[in-house]
Amino acid sequence: ARFDASGLMVEQHEATSKDGTKIPYFIVTKKGHSHDGSNPTLLHAYGGFQLSKLPVYDPIVGKLWLERGGTYLVANIRGGGEFGPAWHEAALKANRQRAYDDYFAVAEDAIRRGLTSPRRLGAYGRSNGGLLMGVAMTQRPDLWNAVVVESPLLDMMRYHLLPAGASWIGEYGDPTVPEEAAWIARYSPFQALKPGVKYPLAYITTSTKDDRVHPGHARKFAARLAELGSPYLYYENTDGGHANGADPTANARRW
Repeated sequence: ARFDASGLMVEQHEATSKDGTKIPYFIVTKKGHSHDGSNPTLLHAYGGFQLSKLPVYDPIVGKLWLERGGTYLVANIRGGGEFGPAWHEAALKANRQRAYDDYFAVAEDAIRRGLTSPRRLGAYGRSNGGLLMGVAMTQRPDLWNAVVVESPLLDMMRYHLLPAGASWIGEYGDPTVPEEAAWIARYSPFQALKPGVKYPLAYITTSTKDDRVHPGHARKFAARLAELGSPYLYYENTDGGHANGADPTANARRW
């Protein structure tokens, strides 16, 4: 009821990840998509804590993105729960990079199919998905023109010291254990930011009252981008907690 979905279609495709695993993803787009790489496209994923991502009714995405002609992709990367506990466990701790490789594979597949192009492709994730966005920016800056980094974990060498962080050691590993710190250091986005790299434009959002993922992650990442002279947008809501949406109006304004 909030947006006109009559001209939309949903499809499912598969990408092949670095280790050969098939990664499904959903496409929500206008009927008669041109497949010439010109369509503005947003690729969303989460990839952790056995959380499944499905193509759901979303009035904000519908009204502010799909109704205006954008394409929306949802990637079912490992770490999620779409295919049971094994799909989640495949990207735990030392194997975290698999989730990121899956996400990159979906982006590359969408580009190969002509659904979009790096100039027209944006990435979006929040919370653990915000960590995914930090990795996407730092490991594959060539794939996207813009990245929405929402309520993110970004300094993974210190995540266990902030609010609920220690409760996630079973997911990411323990930075106080040298062997596990070595896995984490290979992808931790805050430490991976380097001078001389052209990063996609980041829109970093957090909440002052986020008591799950501390806003310090987002603040430090933005400050580091500023030091590097890399353009970014930053929005910190004073309310809203980890959901970063005090009310529907605030949600729409952030979007």
